[in-house]
Amino acid sequence: MKSFRRSVKALSPVVASIILIAVTVAVSIAVAVWMGALSTGFMQTEQISITNVVFASTNQITMTISNSGTANATISYAAVNNVQVTTISNNGLLQANTPNNNVTLTMASTWNLGYTYQIKLTSQKGNVYTYQAIAS
Repeated sequence: MKSFRRSVKALSPVVASIILIAVTVAVSIAVAVWMGALSTGFMQTEQISITNVVFASTNQITMTISNSGTANATISYAAVNNVQVTTISNNGLLQANTPNNNVTLTMASTWNLGYTYQIKLTSQKGNVYTYQAIAS
């Protein structure tokens, strides 16, 4: 039998495997960081909550809303007991609020003392937020 000569210049199979694994891990980390940077714009959400409702006069409801999400929220539709409210005032703006901020909205709607009213706000993104309050 002929004896095989070992090459002195070749890498050992163990070292070659370690290098391949290290390169694979480095490439996968780079791809994960790249994909994370791409998706941050799509991950912004709005989360409106109505924190306080005051029945100010016989034709006016004032509410405090907060946005605990990461994106600005704009109210596109408001209703009281499923009747659309046409007047919303926040210094003339429909912009609800920026993230982690509170704002007061005033709506024109008739109400009676002691009755329960459901307030429904719909954002420009189509999210619906409801709140029930008793007129007092």
